[in-house]
Amino acid sequence: MAQSAAKVLTEQAAPEAVRTGAGPAGRQRSRALRFALSIATSLGVALALAVLVELLFRGSTAGTLRFFTESYRPGWSTIAIYALTLLALDAILGRRHQGLLILAPLALGLAWAAQQKSLYLGDPLYPSDLLFANQVVDLWPLLAGERPLVAAAVIAGGIAGVGVLALLWMKRKRLFRRIPLYGRGARLAVALPLLALFALNMDAYTYSWYRDRLWISPMMWDQTANYDHNGFTAAFLLNIPMAKVKAPAGYSEAAMRSMTPPAAVHVPATKPDIIIVMSESFWDPTRLPGVSFSSDPIATARRLQSGHVFSPEFGGMTANVEFEALTGFSNAFLPFGGIPYQQYVRRDLPSLASFLGGEGYVTRALHPFRGGFWNRTNVYEALGFQAFKSEENLPALERRGGQVSDIAFGEEIIREAEAIEDPFFLFAVTIQGHGPYPGSRYPDKKIRAAAHTSEEAADSIASYAEGVRDADKMLADLVKWARNRDRETIIVYFGDHLPPLGPAYMETGFLDDLVAPRTGPAADMRENRETPLVIWSNRLGRVTNIGTVSPSFLPLHVLEAAGFNHPYYTGTLRDLREQYSVIDRYLLIDGKGDATPDWQRQGASSPALDNLRRLQFDVMFGERHAAPKFFPKPAVGPAPPLTVQAPFVGRT
Repeated sequence: MAQSAAKVLTEQAAPEAVRTGAGPAGRQRSRALRFALSIATSLGVALALAVLVELLFRGSTAGTLRFFTESYRPGWSTIAIYALTLLALDAILGRRHQGLLILAPLALGLAWAAQQKSLYLGDPLYPSDLLFANQVVDLWPLLAGERPLVAAAVIAGGIAGVGVLALLWMKRKRLFRRIPLYGRGARLAVALPLLALFALNMDAYTYSWYRDRLWISPMMWDQTANYDHNGFTAAFLLNIPMAKVKAPAGYSEAAMRSMTPPAAVHVPATKPDIIIVMSESFWDPTRLPGVSFSSDPIATARRLQSGHVFSPEFGGMTANVEFEALTGFSNAFLPFGGIPYQQYVRRDLPSLASFLGGEGYVTRALHPFRGGFWNRTNVYEALGFQAFKSEENLPALERRGGQVSDIAFGEEIIREAEAIEDPFFLFAVTIQGHGPYPGSRYPDKKIRAAAHTSEEAADSIASYAEGVRDADKMLADLVKWARNRDRETIIVYFGDHLPPLGPAYMETGFLDDLVAPRTGPAADMRENRETPLVIWSNRLGRVTNIGTVSPSFLPLHVLEAAGFNHPYYTGTLRDLREQYSVIDRYLLIDGKGDATPDWQRQGASSPALDNLRRLQFDVMFGERHAAPKFFPKPAVGPAPPLTVQAPFVGRT
C-alpha cells in the first residue's frame, strides 16, 4: 500500500516537475535565465549610473543626450565600463548589485568634483587632483563664508549620503541576493579579461585598434575637448597613465653627456640680498572693461613695473607657477594635470634656493598658511631651502579679509631680513589675496569701484581691489625699507595668476565665460594671463623692458639683476629667452610676439626647446647625466645651521 501511495505521489509530482523545470535540465535553464536577468539588470543599472555621472559633470541634459546618442562618441562604451566593473565588484563581494554601493558614490562624487573644478578653475578633474584633496579641506572655511547655504547643503547632503550608504551596507544581506560560487566565477570570467584589455589600451600616446573601435579618442593636448568628446569617465581614465613621465625623444646618456652649457658660474664680488614675493592672485583690476576705481589699486607696482608674468594657470593652482619660478623648469614638459609639488618632487631638485645656498646665502621660505598646503614643507626642503616658516612657526600676524594680512606679512619679512647678517634669499608667498571675494569681506573698504554690472559683481570687484591695494602697500613698504639699506637689495614681486572673479568677468565683458580659455590669439592670451612683475634694486632702480615672460624665465632675470652667471639659469635660459618669451603647455610666443597655439600637437619645436625638455627630464626623472655640468656643485659649503628657528629635520 505504501508502494502504491508513493507511486501515486510520484505520478502527481512528475507533471509539476516538468512544468517548473525542477529536473537537471530545468535547473540549468533556470540558472541561465537568472544569470541573464542579472546581467540585464546590471546593464540597466550601469546605464542609469553612466547617465547620472555625465549629467552631473556636464550640467546639461542636452549635452548628456548628445554624448549617448551620437554614434561617434563612446557613450555605450562608458556604459559597458560601468557594467563590467559592477559585475566584477559583485563577484568579489558575493552579492548581486552590492558593487553599486562602492561604484556609485565614487563615480558620482568625482563627477561632482569635476563639475565644480571646471566651473571655478576652467579645467577638468585629473587623477592627480586627488593628491591634494586636503587643500579643499584647508580652504573650506573661506569658501563656506562666501556661500554658506550651498556649503550647508553640501555638508548635509554628505552626511545624509554617508548615512544611507551605512544603512544599506548593514542591510546588504536582506537587500542583495547571494551569488552562488559558479555565478561569481562566471562574472569574473566575463568582466576581468575585458577590463584588463581596456586598461592595457589606455596609453594615449600609442595607437590602439581596440580603443578606436570603442570610439575613445585621446585628445591630451586639449583636455576640455578630451572630456567633452570622451565623457568624464573615459577621459579621467585616459589621464591615469599620464602621471608617469616618459623619456622624451632623443634622450640617452650619450646625448646628455654631449650637451655643453653656454655659461659658467660667476658670483659677484658683493652679493646682494634677494627677496622674491609671489603675491596671491595679484593682478591689475583696471583691465576690467567699464570699471572705474576711486584710486589706483596697484599704484606702486605700476610705477615700478618691469613687465608681466604669463601665468600657466588661471584662478588657482599656485604651486605650478611657484614650481616654474623657483626651478626654471616648465610645466609644458609635464603631463596634463600634473602637479610637480605633489607628484614629481620626490628627491633633491636644483633651484634658486639650492644655488644661492651653495654660494653662502641664507635661504628661507615664508608662507603664512599651513606648511602642508601644496606639500610645501617637503618640497622646500627638496629645493634646498635651509628653513621654512609657515603658519605653524610664524608669530601671530594680523588678519584681514579672513586671511593673514599682506601688510602684516610684509612687516614680518622685514623683521626676518633684519635679523640675518649674511647675504640672504627670502622667498615669500602671500595668502590674503586668495578668493573668494564676497562684498562683505572688507567692511572697512578704502577703495570704491563703479561698474555697469549687478550689485553683487560690483561688490566682488571692489573687495578684490581692496585686497590688491593691500598687496600693493606691502610692495611699497618693502621698497621703502630697502631704500635705506647699505647692502644692495633686490625686490621681486609678481602675481601667480588672475583671481577667480567668476561672474564679474562675464558681466564686465572681460571674458565670455567664468574662466579664461586655454588657447587663442597671442594678444587675447596675454590679456587673460598676464600679472604684474616688478624687479627692483635699491642701487640700480627697476629693471625695465622684460616684457611678458613665463615664470620659468624668472630665475634668469633675477640672477642677471643680481650680477650672477650660471650654466643653466642664465646660460641655457638666456639662449632660450632670445627665441621665446612664453613657453606654455598650450602655446609658444616667440621674441617677436607671434604665437604658435597647440604647438606640441603640431610638433612645432626647436633644438633649444628639445634640449630643455631632455635636460628637465634628466634632472627630474632620469639619471642626471648632464646635471654636473648644468648644475655644478657650489664653490662653498651650505650655510651654517640656523638658530633663529628650527631648520628642517636632518638639514644643517
